[in-house]
Amino acid sequence: MTKHHPIAFLLFVLLTYLGAVSCKTDPKEIDALLNKSVQEDKAEDVTIIYSEKGTVKIRMFATEFIRNEVAKPPYTEMRKSLRIEFYNDSLKVESTLDAKYGRYYEEKGNVLIRDSVVVVNKNGDTLRTEELIWNQKIRQIYTEKFVRINTPDQVMYGDGLEANEDFSWYRIKNPKGVVKVNKEEVPE
Repeated sequence: MTKHHPIAFLLFVLLTYLGAVSCKTDPKEIDALLNKSVQEDKAEDVTIIYSEKGTVKIRMFATEFIRNEVAKPPYTEMRKSLRIEFYNDSLKVESTLDAKYGRYYEEKGNVLIRDSVVVVNKNGDTLRTEELIWNQKIRQIYTEKFVRINTPDQVMYGDGLEANEDFSWYRIKNPKGVVKVNKEEVPE
């Protein structure tokens, strides 16, 4: 019969206990790890074409496209770069929107666009701002942030903006600086 050394036996029991304790995992930790990997669907260099009644209205390009269905509310993020082209019924580009980041909330039809936002309309008017909200349901863009609009003959500044989605009509909420006005448009 073999004789067990008491220190070896004690060491064996201690190691077995530590192994059993270290193998226990909190179920919440496991769920968090699983949910994190399941939450996001990711794609790169994505092009999305939106049409109405068979006519292309919008084409969007995103460098990094991430869909999160589990978030409350669910959203889709466009990271690194984003370009949106708006088309007229003749399939000509009416305006473009470029930015580094966008987040789309499908339920409300809102797109939050941030970081180096540039919108150019068919007349060459160029809007620059750091943040825009595009509401697809009412087909408008707006912001409360500082805006700069360059037209062929003037530069306008201000805080806040309302515009239609193709940027063919716009209004600066709180204009700053000198604004050029046609004499025919001024009431007497």
